[in-house]
Amino acid sequence: MTSGFEVMDQLRAIKYFVKVAETKSFSQAAKHFRVPPSSLSRRVADLEASLEATLLTRSTRVVKLTEIGQRYYRDVTEVLAQLDATDEAVRLYQTEPMGRLRMSATVGFGEQILLPLMDRFNQRYPQVQLDITLSDELSVLDRDDVDIAIRGGYAPDARVVAIKLMDNDFIAVAAPAYLAEYGSPGHPLELKNHKGLYFRTPQGPTRWICELEGRWQDVSAPSVATSNAGHWLLKRALLGEGILMLPTWVLKPYLETGELVPVVVSPGLQVTTQPGLAIYLLYQQVRYQVPKIRAAVDFLVAEVPRLSV
Repeated sequence: MTSGFEVMDQLRAIKYFVKVAETKSFSQAAKHFRVPPSSLSRRVADLEASLEATLLTRSTRVVKLTEIGQRYYRDVTEVLAQLDATDEAVRLYQTEPMGRLRMSATVGFGEQILLPLMDRFNQRYPQVQLDITLSDELSVLDRDDVDIAIRGGYAPDARVVAIKLMDNDFIAVAAPAYLAEYGSPGHPLELKNHKGLYFRTPQGPTRWICELEGRWQDVSAPSVATSNAGHWLLKRALLGEGILMLPTWVLKPYLETGELVPVVVSPGLQVTTQPGLAIYLLYQQVRYQVPKIRAAVDFLVAEVPRLSV
């Protein structure tokens, strides 16, 4: 740090730098902070001088991050996020859960499990304003995105806390009427004579795969419908139009009533070569002390596993 460049000045300069990097404009950043562009530019220049590094390249038209500037931006944005979260946690320490709680989840889990649970949560904590987004196109958990995210898949390789809520294993099912008409396959290769209903994820339709003769093979049946609308696929399966693979927790109510029955082949069907699919709750560790987040995390960790029994 250069002489005279105090900690508070450096923090302000870092915030200025981050906004310039995000807007690619000194004037836009200055407008955001309501300071003269010359003052903001001077602060950023002081920051570069203290670091003895050029963080930004400037031209009459555009501002770009240098290579070291990109690395510095990634690091300081995380530090600022932790600082903001810590400030909020201190302000709200031991207070009643309140304020806007931002959550995201996949559509199927959200509609079937999360939303009904959060209705109960809101009855318990009426001062929390829920802001819930359901989408199968989910980004990495970010401080400007959501407080809590719920994802299906594997434990994420991210700098967040990931708590397993429930298994997310897939099972093949069909209506009794379908099996009565087309027969029950016993071997995966017999599926080529059947009809498939496929759920489309952001990575593409789920494939039916199994390990045959020491290697994984795609044994998917010919498709009669593919969609990211799980309810529509379920409706068609219930009408006896094909075999469907979805998570067991989605199909549980229909299996219990007998409207759908398992389609069992040997070797068994999978949708991935890696075991251990699960539903995970994600949040940033530093934000757990914020009452609204702590209350929601504790509530979901206690309630969701009960639904999968």
